[in-house]
Amino acid sequence: MIQITNNAELQKALEAMDCEQQRKLAARFVKDVLFLTQDERIPKVIKTVLTDHPDAEELEAARKMAKASIVDSHCRCGADCDWREQAAYFVARAAAAAVAPENKCLSKSAAWEAAVNARMACTCASIDGEDIAAPECEKQQQIATEFLNALKQENAT
Repeated sequence: MIQITNNAELQKALEAMDCEQQRKLAARFVKDVLFLTQDERIPKVIKTVLTDHPDAEELEAARKMAKASIVDSHCRCGADCDWREQAAYFVARAAAAAVAPENKCLSKSAAWEAAVNARMACTCASIDGEDIAAPECEKQQQIATEFLNALKQENAT
């Protein structure tokens, strides 16, 4: 049984993943922080990634939705320093990482990009007063552990 207990182990595990696996894990990281955005495009992006073998057109459409969400949320957070809007911006960035083009998916580690942006979203929400019980990095380590163990079991059958 695989057990991820720190960032170094998480990054090492990510290095062994192909792009599709990185995207699926990234999508799971984003799902965990969906409550920090009201943007209806982000769940659609995640749904696309989590379908079995989305085609290039579906991924491109999801990428455009995620990019549009980044721009919209960045414009809303503006000079007033609205931490809730800033959290939504980082959720959108995490979703964009989940649909990164294949050349960026592996070179920058899509799952790691999603992870750090999800953590930033939680940090912003905490500043705004959101009571986030468990640190996001620990939750991500658990999500990664479950994902890797499911992959291992899937490959064993």
